Amino acid sequence: MDWDKLRIFHAVADQGSLTHAGDVLHLSQSAVSRQIRALEESLNTTLFHRHARGLILTEQGELLFDASTAMMKRLEAATARIRDSEEEVFGDLRVTTTIGFGSIWLAPRLPKLYQSYPDLRLDLMLEERVLDLPMREADVAIRMKEPSQADLVRKRLMDIRMQLFASKEYLKRAGTPRRVEDLSDHRLICQNVGATQVSAGAQLVRELMAAGATRMLTVNNYFGVLQGVLSDLGIGVLPDYLQQDFPQLVQVVPKAESNEVPVFLAFPEELRGSRRVEAFRDFVVDEVVAYRRSRQAA
Repeated sequence: MDWDKLRIFHAVADQGSLTHAGDVLHLSQSAVSRQIRALEESLNTTLFHRHARGLILTEQGELLFDASTAMMKRLEAATARIRDSEEEVFGDLRVTTTIGFGSIWLAPRLPKLYQSYPDLRLDLMLEERVLDLPMREADVAIRMKEPSQADLVRKRLMDIRMQLFASKEYLKRAGTPRRVEDLSDHRLICQNVGATQVSAGAQLVRELMAAGATRMLTVNNYFGVLQGVLSDLGIGVLPDYLQQDFPQLVQVVPKAESNEVPVFLAFPEELRGSRRVEAFRDFVVDEVVAYRRSRQAA
């Protein structure tokens, strides 16, 4: 379909008049009329009912107008993205990460991002499923493993370990385990080993179960595990980055921990240079640096 004719059709449908559309497009009424007629002939249909007070879309015209409106919105979004990449930071940015990391570590730090970029509209997509960045299911991802998809810009942010934590109140009531074998006297709060999670976390849970930890509460994400621990329900398998933001957590059985889990930030190569992506990446890197310094000072 000829784009110029579709653009003219959209203007006529939006304005409801050949004359008004011509004014918007800087074309004569006759030129607009010829283009509409040619479009109707190419589609072998009538797009407008004509009457003395203007034009009304036919059913076929409404279908085409819906499609042209969607195209216009996508063009406007693309224009905003281009402007964004060259000028100020504003508009929509879709960020995907895990439920635990997004809700516990990232979200509480976002006020600093909005202080610097109040016109940035963040869509935080928290789920364990790995979204397809090259297919633009999201713009930026923070994941607990190195992305395997091609054509991605990636940066390793930090490394974490899964460790055992309990609340002070729980330990006061139930006692503090010193060895892995002591966990048989406590309730273990963790993700089910078959649930989507970092493999190192699942492996640690298997080892604890093999050592005798059988009283369990399983939750399908680390945010839920944290809530269980804070509610004094037992000892939780949680990422070590939580201890900084939740000083009421006490690490127990320090030898019981997972292998290192890398945390990566990634985005499609085509978004290299986007001001929105650059602003978010720099913000996260700065927060990671601050987090590391705080841990070293503790």
